[in-house]
Amino acid sequence: MYAAYFGLKQEPFSIAPDPRLLFMSEQHREALAHLLYGVQGGGGFVLLTGEIGTGKTTVCRSFLEQVPEHVNLAYIFNPKLTVLELLETVCHEFGVPVSLPAQRAATVKDFIDPLNAFLLRAHAEGRNNVLVIDEAQNLAPEVLEQLRLLTNLETSERKLLQVILIGQPELREMLARPELEQLAQRVIARYHLQALSREESEQYVRHRLEVCGLQRPLPFDRGALKLVHAASGGVPRRINLLCDRALLGAYANGEGQVTRGIVREAAAEVFPKVPRARQGGWPRTVLAAGAGLAVGAGLLAAVTRVTEPPSLSHLSLTVTPRLSATPAAAMPPAAPLRVAATAPARPPTLHHDENAAWRELAGAWKVALPEGTGNPCSAFAREQVHCFEKNLSLAVIRQLGRPGIVTLDADTGRPSYALLVGLNEQSATLQAAGTEQTVTLAALAQRWQGDFATLWRAPEGYRDTPRDGQGGAAVDWVAAQLASAQGTPAPRRPARLDAKLRDDVRAFQVAQGLPADGRPGPLTYMQLNRAAGVEEPRLRAQP
Repeated sequence: MYAAYFGLKQEPFSIAPDPRLLFMSEQHREALAHLLYGVQGGGGFVLLTGEIGTGKTTVCRSFLEQVPEHVNLAYIFNPKLTVLELLETVCHEFGVPVSLPAQRAATVKDFIDPLNAFLLRAHAEGRNNVLVIDEAQNLAPEVLEQLRLLTNLETSERKLLQVILIGQPELREMLARPELEQLAQRVIARYHLQALSREESEQYVRHRLEVCGLQRPLPFDRGALKLVHAASGGVPRRINLLCDRALLGAYANGEGQVTRGIVREAAAEVFPKVPRARQGGWPRTVLAAGAGLAVGAGLLAAVTRVTEPPSLSHLSLTVTPRLSATPAAAMPPAAPLRVAATAPARPPTLHHDENAAWRELAGAWKVALPEGTGNPCSAFAREQVHCFEKNLSLAVIRQLGRPGIVTLDADTGRPSYALLVGLNEQSATLQAAGTEQTVTLAALAQRWQGDFATLWRAPEGYRDTPRDGQGGAAVDWVAAQLASAQGTPAPRRPARLDAKLRDDVRAFQVAQGLPADGRPGPLTYMQLNRAAGVEEPRLRAQP
């Protein structure tokens, strides 16, 4: 309707997928690289998650167009299936003929046997087999378990089936459940798509307009573009809805440019209004729709890229008393948190003494750290457990999946400390001196600059990050775990950190969303431990 008015060949913000309008941000390209890596991974699971409208389908369509010719691909877009329906669909998608008995009901074995024969033939022909499941958050637990069992199909050299799961954030929470730990350990690559940044949102709008034939100056002024990002949260699908309605509004009013006022009116029409919660102190995990929208807008991104919603102050805090491994009376004095007047009589606390936080973390690891210990990390190292301290984003911490110490109010000169023991898409759970407190991520971002400390268990023979050409028991362990993660035969010992092993380490680091330097450092060991099933404490996915 408005296309010709703005000199366009077609309407640029249709929500229908159009490959001509494809916009790949840097993180979309990274997500695509993870999927393409998974095709070569030799078995196991690859995980792609993201909020509704962040572009998972866009990435998936691009992936499907780039699948190598030697790959047999099966694609399932409706995963609300029983176990038998899943197996039947997998066989159908791969073109595997199945002869079902007439005298009895079909069983799992009736499908597994011909599927296994097909996968073996494909392997003998040098072909890989990849199963892609979209909307995978709808999979039932028993179906997920059957998928895990399908990845057991293997030869002496490698796994025969690679499974790619694409879904909403609930999928990650599902895989964090204890009963699915075996499946989670087989995830060789994972990536979480977040909302676009403000700059990326502007690039997205400009890209779609220019592809549709825009020859004149951009019809959105600078203020309108900023408001488009703020109102949409940087979610591409919401940007489409908002920009389409804003251009229509400008056209209806005879305006040649979209202004902030037009965007504001368009947002009021296409997005439901979110009621404001009452004013309070530290944000509270009522987790109203407004808080969820703030998180969807990218608050969960790296601390260096925190986006605060305009009304953080109305969120408040809930506190759950909890028995700690170390009695509260044995803890050093802790700093009280300022909470809303409606908080429980027993206020939550934070540690002023960093060693007290290390002792609490040691309890989770079942490692003794006596009172008066000078350097906790030296005491830990004697038990082959090592400290790790770095400024990290929540995205990386979630990827690591382990509890750790967060330093709060560092910029005031009087820092306080707590254990981060739970993390999900909306909230974080902090523990200190026998209490737990669940706060929104917006509240955490106000007081936390990204300082994070945790522990990790080193393999036998570990001394430090190995140098080029160096070997030893720790390098042997790294090589063996990488081979296991890739579904390839165990390497011959002794191993050396040569060019091939560095390439394998780098590929694993890319797949895990870690800095890819090709050298096994603490973060790489943490993720290798997780893949190997080494017993270490885990972050909770639920408050």
